[in-house]
Amino acid sequence: MKRAFLFFKMVFILLLLTGFTTDKAAINKPAPDFSLKAADGKTYSLSDFKGKYVILEWINFDCPFVRKHYKSGNMQNLQKKYTGKGVIWLSINSSAPGKQGNFPAEEVNRRLQKQGASPTAYLFDPSGTVGRAYGAKTTPHMYLIDPEGVLVYAGGIDDIRSAKISDIPKAKNYVSLVLEAALAGKPLPVQSTRPYGCSVKY
Repeated sequence: MKRAFLFFKMVFILLLLTGFTTDKAAINKPAPDFSLKAADGKTYSLSDFKGKYVILEWINFDCPFVRKHYKSGNMQNLQKKYTGKGVIWLSINSSAPGKQGNFPAEEVNRRLQKQGASPTAYLFDPSGTVGRAYGAKTTPHMYLIDPEGVLVYAGGIDDIRSAKISDIPKAKNYVSLVLEAALAGKPLPVQSTRPYGCSVKY
């Protein structure tokens, strides 16, 4: 009995160290906290950024829908614009080892530099525990957390479900809409939309 208790205690501690959370994300509820290792070698926790707006971007560089937003510069422009306004931008990869999009830190950093991407951090979630806690279904899948730690938006980056770069200028960019409203202290025009993209490779 004692041995079994020690085993489950060790499993629980291990899960905590790998970003495990028992909470599930829900709009207008506290966002599940997590701690994940980043491509820069540091470990980041969501709770580190209490008092700031935080964007979570689920990413897989090999997904054509992600390539659409990076090849065009759309995602990088959003990152630069809003991190310049004090928003924290966390790109999260939940691809499991051996699955599409799972890369070592060296390759991730090479791609970030080549793309000119500038998230606050690129986080690894190979166990998929954080992605599942947030219900991340696609790459990209976008989330906004307010300074109180409450999830206030979850969904697509925009309203045109395609991998065509030519559709970006015609699309309604939900990330810009909710961030502009939030930073201006106005009610958000939308809080939940349907995400589109490749499936997260859990």
